[in-house]
Amino acid sequence: MTTKPQLKLGSHLVPGLAAVALFVVMAVVFLGASFPDPQGFAEGANITASIGYSMFNLGFGSVDGESMLAAFEIIDLVLVAALAGAVLLARREDTAGQMRTILTDGGRELKQTLFDDGEGDN
Repeated sequence: MTTKPQLKLGSHLVPGLAAVALFVVMAVVFLGASFPDPQGFAEGANITASIGYSMFNLGFGSVDGESMLAAFEIIDLVLVAALAGAVLLARREDTAGQMRTILTDGGRELKQTLFDDGEGDN
């Protein structure tokens, strides 16, 4: 005979409820926000130079640098996440459970560990 699952109530639900409440507040803010219509760049505008000028707060560019801030920050977050993921993927655990980096010796130690053929091609 099976029993149906029961919901455990207690103080451990508070962080989950806070997360749901924060999500609702952010959803209301984002859905209620008004954004201006997207605008293209002027014909012949030098976008790369304008970004460089706006980085150093020089007024020479033909494109405003503030319009690219959101795209820059999104790309920044994606690249940081990719870098953190690459570091996590490059780490391995050995048999003792210790974290160690892999392929720092060109893969020779890993090859000897995996194949253990005794040839020792050093």
